[in-house]
Amino acid sequence: MPEFDIGPIRKSRQLGRSGGDRDDRGWTPLHICARKGDLKQVKRLLHEGMDVNVAAWGPKSHGVTPLHLAAKGGHLKVMDELLERGADIDARTKGACGWTPLHNAAKERNKKAIKFLVGNGAFLPDDINDTRFNPPLHYCHGLEWAYEEKKRLQLDKSSSSEASYSSEN
Repeated sequence: MPEFDIGPIRKSRQLGRSGGDRDDRGWTPLHICARKGDLKQVKRLLHEGMDVNVAAWGPKSHGVTPLHLAAKGGHLKVMDELLERGADIDARTKGACGWTPLHNAAKERNKKAIKFLVGNGAFLPDDINDTRFNPPLHYCHGLEWAYEEKKRLQLDKSSSSEASYSSEN
């Protein structure tokens, strides 16, 4: 599959906010750099005005965002940069399932990416069978880790609340 040369972009070919240049998957240079984990290029492209939430369009892309691809690759620094720049942590792909970046990380069984996304507020319903969070567990076995992380964070939060309450008295 052809990929873009993501070297310096001449002023005459600067990308618009929507990322006009796309490969055969519908990916912009920002998608490519996020998937590779290239933090320096991600920062450069965002600085040049690329939309942090640009959705890929094409027969196989289904609206993935750069955050979906960074999560799939487990690139925490890139994920952090994208979120700092306003990436939608709960962006959904198009189609019946509507995958979020958390689904991508879970499908790859990337515990660090799952922990990062849950810790930064990614949507995770209380009940894994909640229909708002398709696809179900059997498509993304790594979601089990997301629920474990959510429980751990809730326990940590309640423990720190109890500790601060008892120290105030």
